[in-house]
Amino acid sequence: MKQQNILIIGGGIGGLTAAIALGRDGHRVTILEKDPNWAVYGVGIIQQANVVRAMHQLGIIDDYLAAGFGFDEVEVYIPSGKRVAKIPSPKLVDGLPAQIGIRRTALHKVLGDRAKAAGADIRLGVTAESLDDDGAGVDVRFSDGQQARFDLVIGADGLYSRTREQIFPDAPRPEFTGQSVWRYNFARTEDVGCLQAYEGATGTGLVPLSDDLMYMFVTTPEPGNPFYPKDGLAAAMRSKLTGVAPRIAELGASIVDDNEVVYRPLEWVLVEGPWHSGRVVLLGDAVHATTPHLGQGAGMAIEDALVIAEEIATHDDAETAFAAFSARRYDRCRYIVTESLAMCHGQLGQGPMIDQAKATREMFGVVAQPI
Repeated sequence: MKQQNILIIGGGIGGLTAAIALGRDGHRVTILEKDPNWAVYGVGIIQQANVVRAMHQLGIIDDYLAAGFGFDEVEVYIPSGKRVAKIPSPKLVDGLPAQIGIRRTALHKVLGDRAKAAGADIRLGVTAESLDDDGAGVDVRFSDGQQARFDLVIGADGLYSRTREQIFPDAPRPEFTGQSVWRYNFARTEDVGCLQAYEGATGTGLVPLSDDLMYMFVTTPEPGNPFYPKDGLAAAMRSKLTGVAPRIAELGASIVDDNEVVYRPLEWVLVEGPWHSGRVVLLGDAVHATTPHLGQGAGMAIEDALVIAEEIATHDDAETAFAAFSARRYDRCRYIVTESLAMCHGQLGQGPMIDQAKATREMFGVVAQPI
C-alpha cells in the first residue's frame, strides 16, 4: 500500500516496534497510550535470538545491545542446585549475541526514542473510545473529545485489549493459569553470565541485565488468584522460596524492599481465526498472550510488528494484508502459547512435567525459522 495514515493503540513493546517499522516505510503513525506517565516496571526481560535478528532488521541493533547484556547459552539446574544442561543458543546474526537480558525501562527507552525518531506522534493519557470502520477508513473518537480519521488501525493494547473487545466482542477472555511470577532485581554477580533456569514446582531463574544488574524470577502456584498488598510483598516473595536451590535461597534473603517486588498473575489468551476486522487488526498480547516459560511473549509481539509492516508494504488493500499477516503468524504464536502453557501446567501438577532443557532446545529451533 502507498503511504497510509495509521493509528496504533498501545505504546508498549509491540506498538512501538510497529511504529518504528511503519515509520521507516514512510507511513504516518499516531500512537495512543492510555498511561499518562508512559511507565513500565523496572525488572528485566529475556529476549532471544529471533529478537536480536528483528532488532538488526529494524536498524536499531546498536542502541538495543548497548542497553542490555548479551549471552549465548542457557543453563538448566535442578532444585538441588546441580547444573544438568548447558544449552547453546543459535545465533541468527553473525557477530551478535544469541540472547539479550534487558531491563524493561531500558528497552522502553530504546523503542520509544526510535519510534519518535521515525516520526511517530505519541499521545499519552488518551484512549480510543470508538472505532467506526466504513470500509474506506476508520473514524476514531478519542477520550479527550477529539476525533480523527485513519486508513488503518492496529490494536497493540495488550492482554485486556479494548480494541479486541470492540471488534471481536465474542473473543475469549484472558484466563488465569493458577500460577504467578515474582521478580526482583539484584546486583549482578560474576557467576551469572547467562540465563540460569531452575526446574521444580517453584520454578526460579536468574537473568543478567547489564554488567551491574540481574534479576530473579520465581513462579509459584497461586490457587484462587489471591491479592497481595504492596505492604509486605517482599516478605511474601521470600516465603515462596522453600525447597529451592541454595543459590536462590541465599539471594532470597536480600529481598527486602516491597516497592521493588513485581508480582504478576500469569494469564493467557489465544484468538482463533482472523486477527482483523476490516481495517482494524490486532497484534501481540491482544491476540496471543503467553506465559513467560519460554521467554517469547515480547518476542512474538516484536515479530508481529515486523510482519505487519511487511504485509502492508506488499499488498494494495487492508483485507489482503491483514489476512496474510495472521496466516504467517498464527502457527508460530500458537506454538509458543500452548508449549508455554504445558510447562506451566506441568509445574502445577495439572499435566506431565515438561523437560525444560528439551523444550528450550525445541523452541530455539522453531524461532530460528524465518518469520
